[in-house]
Amino acid sequence: MEFTESALPEPNDAERERAESVAAVLRDRMAASGGAIPFDRFMRTALYEPGLGYYVGGRERLGRGGDFVTAPELTPFFGYTVAGQVVDLLARCGGGDVLEAGAGSGALATQLLAELERLGNLPERYRILEVSPDLKERQRRTLERTLPHLMDRVEWLEDFPAEAWRGVVVANELLDSLPVHRVRITEEGLKELHVAPNDSGGFQWREGPVSDPRIADAIGSLDGLPAGMETEVNLEAPAWTVQAAESLERGGVLLIDYGHPAAELYSPGRARGTLMCHFRHRAHDDPFYLPGVQDITAHVDFSAVAGASAGAGLELGGFATQAQFLINLGLTHRVESYLGAGGVSDEEQLQLATALKQLTLPQGMGESFKALLLVRGVEGPFPGFRQGDRAGEL
Repeated sequence: MEFTESALPEPNDAERERAESVAAVLRDRMAASGGAIPFDRFMRTALYEPGLGYYVGGRERLGRGGDFVTAPELTPFFGYTVAGQVVDLLARCGGGDVLEAGAGSGALATQLLAELERLGNLPERYRILEVSPDLKERQRRTLERTLPHLMDRVEWLEDFPAEAWRGVVVANELLDSLPVHRVRITEEGLKELHVAPNDSGGFQWREGPVSDPRIADAIGSLDGLPAGMETEVNLEAPAWTVQAAESLERGGVLLIDYGHPAAELYSPGRARGTLMCHFRHRAHDDPFYLPGVQDITAHVDFSAVAGASAGAGLELGGFATQAQFLINLGLTHRVESYLGAGGVSDEEQLQLATALKQLTLPQGMGESFKALLLVRGVEGPFPGFRQGDRAGEL
């Protein structure tokens, strides 16, 4: 996810109207709950309220005209390279389907399908699980425009398949958008931060009791964590991953997102947590600004995801930084071959160099983004993790 840190732009009238509609829903829910709600309910309403929420409200969010740019929009070489791991998994389970969850603009689907076709390893079906009606339509238009001859392999799902299947689940920048609880370490122990209305028509934090005992379990021991530290706990990401693989009898679940092992995420060095919001390519940390109009995210606890998956019978296939994962899959060689073939303009070379830096350098996505592979019924080693596997840190 690419963004710029600077002053926030002024919203237009439609954005203000949308935000006020969402705020009204939130105030009603707070009133019905005694004056405040846990932050995960606030975040779910702001992002997913039918017809109003950020991801389902019909507003353009992805790409240069939206609020942020994801890796597939930076360069098609992202998807072309990730396809190497997808091909490997399909071969290990004797063919099957690809299921992409949260396909955004459809850019990654286009890149994966194009590269799988080039390699002669098209999946039997390319299935897209998408909760947003407008994104579903955008994905359809993208694929019809770029790969019309492959549309008979593409289908959209409302939920994960109920029947047993084999293949690969792919989710890029999905888990970070699932609602999180927000908590504070105090001298008396762990407290949860709820959200209540303020006197000016907006919202404010209100400290209260922990709403779910699993929150404390996720953080683990509070020893060494300073009083006043605030952080987020995502209970939905581990549950989502288990559900994603529930009917997968053979294959893998490939998750690419920004996040950390638990020991790194819940450490004094992150005393303010990782909550981040995005509006028109500006990043900030105020989740109460324009609810329903801006994106709200938090870094993923990959230890919790891996632990829940192990309990569901999945095995850890690998865990690496995005930079290492892409380099293992030949990103550098692929780009060098492309440039060496000639016919690339100076402008395109500059754009590609900028995109690759964003994907791989520590100050971009290279270190903060990770790739996690969970498998069932297939054995490694897997090419995306042949070097720099950090699975032992989970």
